[in-house]
Amino acid sequence: MNSWPRLYAILDTSCFQDIEVLFSTAEQLLAGGVALLQYRDKTSSARELLQQARELKRRLGGSVKLIMNDRADLCLAAGFDGVHVGQEDLSPQGARKVIGARLWLGVSTHNAEQVKEADKTSADYIAIGPVFPTASKVNPDPVVGLDGVRKARALTRKPLVAIGGINRANCRSVIEAGADSVAVISDLIREPRKSAEEILRILG
Repeated sequence: MNSWPRLYAILDTSCFQDIEVLFSTAEQLLAGGVALLQYRDKTSSARELLQQARELKRRLGGSVKLIMNDRADLCLAAGFDGVHVGQEDLSPQGARKVIGARLWLGVSTHNAEQVKEADKTSADYIAIGPVFPTASKVNPDPVVGLDGVRKARALTRKPLVAIGGINRANCRSVIEAGADSVAVISDLIREPRKSAEEILRILG
């Protein structure tokens, strides 16, 4: 994983009123250079989730790493490349049992203690956040700021993904604080291809 993608696009179904728009957004992000994409859906049934995940896989093929949020079982069923679990989801150990050794496993953390714990697991990468105030979660964890990114960087050698309120205006500062990658949600929704290209250009 030497060439860890600088931009980690997150497609959250709550940001889209129409699933077709989500699919076309995914295709535009791919055209804009996105190489790592997470599919997040907290409300649909398992059946709907799987249908939509398979459609994403069909449209994007193998040209982007696809990560399923929360559901290790559906990650396998949809042929995704990995799963991302939060602090309240299936444990990293439990997720690894389901997905096996080959697929990617990401873990969300919100403070130094959680980073230390995640570092001991078989996680392929660790996410830290929210770095800035975010509108994408109903009950967000306390903001960790750039200092939180620096602290997390000092605690792990695993790839570090920063998330939460990251956009074109602040993404460079997050990488400079030690993150390998920035996860972006809302700043990619309008003009997805152009937005992805701009962020990647800013990140160099």
